[in-house]
Amino acid sequence: MRRKTTWLSVLTIAGLWIAVAEGAAQQPPTPLELGAAAPDFALPGVDGKTYRLADFAAAKVLVCVFTCNHCPTAQAYEERLVQMHADFKDRGVAMVAISPNDPLAVRLDELGYTDVNDSLEDMKIRARDRGFAFPYLYDGDTQATSRAMGVLATPHVFIFDADRKLRYQGRIDDSEVGEVKSHDARNAIEALLAGRAVPVATTRVFGCSTKWSDKRPSAVEALARWDAEEVAVQTIDAASVRKLSQNDSPNLRLINVWATWCAPCVEELSELVTINRMYRKRKFEMITISLDDPNERETVLKRLREKHVSSTNYIYDSDNRDQLAEALDKQWPGPVPYTILVAPGGKILYRKHDTIDPLELKKTIADHLGRTFASR
Repeated sequence: MRRKTTWLSVLTIAGLWIAVAEGAAQQPPTPLELGAAAPDFALPGVDGKTYRLADFAAAKVLVCVFTCNHCPTAQAYEERLVQMHADFKDRGVAMVAISPNDPLAVRLDELGYTDVNDSLEDMKIRARDRGFAFPYLYDGDTQATSRAMGVLATPHVFIFDADRKLRYQGRIDDSEVGEVKSHDARNAIEALLAGRAVPVATTRVFGCSTKWSDKRPSAVEALARWDAEEVAVQTIDAASVRKLSQNDSPNLRLINVWATWCAPCVEELSELVTINRMYRKRKFEMITISLDDPNERETVLKRLREKHVSSTNYIYDSDNRDQLAEALDKQWPGPVPYTILVAPGGKILYRKHDTIDPLELKKTIADHLGRTFASR
């Protein structure tokens, strides 16, 4: 729960920023000109160190890749970046990845292809999960380095020669998925190592737009809009629960069993709401089932409204919990909260007795739905 609480509390404070930011939106930067000197920087890395331009002075070529955690295009290139680093690290090439995004400027519905946001703490998770052996730096607080470079999207590559003059800027290659016909960044590196001019020094970039800080109000306004959504609850019987668990829909289905008298149940509703808001634009749906007495419908509705649970909500119409368990998931031992993630066709991909592990659940969802635009 700590991750969700931190996110909401910071965004609430960020709401005060709207008045200051109003009318102060900055124009997108212009990419650094070819031949220009590399801007100096001092940025924190996922390893706890602060990195500066001088730390890479010994490299014949410096590759700065602006990327991030949440963008589907950026994720599509993560393995290629790992391989590029492995292929060139012993040839005098240094690679550094930099996240340009302000995490408070990223709306929850922009996180539908990922399990983590773009904060430094989340970058540590992604670097660990993907085995990044190169520095992964955070520029989300001031974004000064990203503006100096003129980052247009993630990913966006800037390659500097031994004198730290810019010799290439643009895409990594010409295909997010499928066959790559033009290995633009690799071609630029090979040319510089051979002492030749880069054959194609500028290419168009594609990916997710940079999340500059002036987009914070949009994230705050989105939360307010979602919080105002209608919340309803209806009764459900065991036969209908069985149909839910069989899941003959095309959607990945998250089912949470809870009760108003269960404090951990009520507490984790906020995290479940976040997950629903992240993925519901894709083939995903969330359903809650309350074990409260049907006569307590108003109490259930009150709690759901307090937590802004605008998903599909039910209250079980019987006190026969064994029948409910048989209908939902025979492995359910009985206590709440209880959560299952059901794939189309009824296969349970995730089940948790007690409160969920948000990161584990989000990883399961993102992996199943797919992390790139090709998986739409």
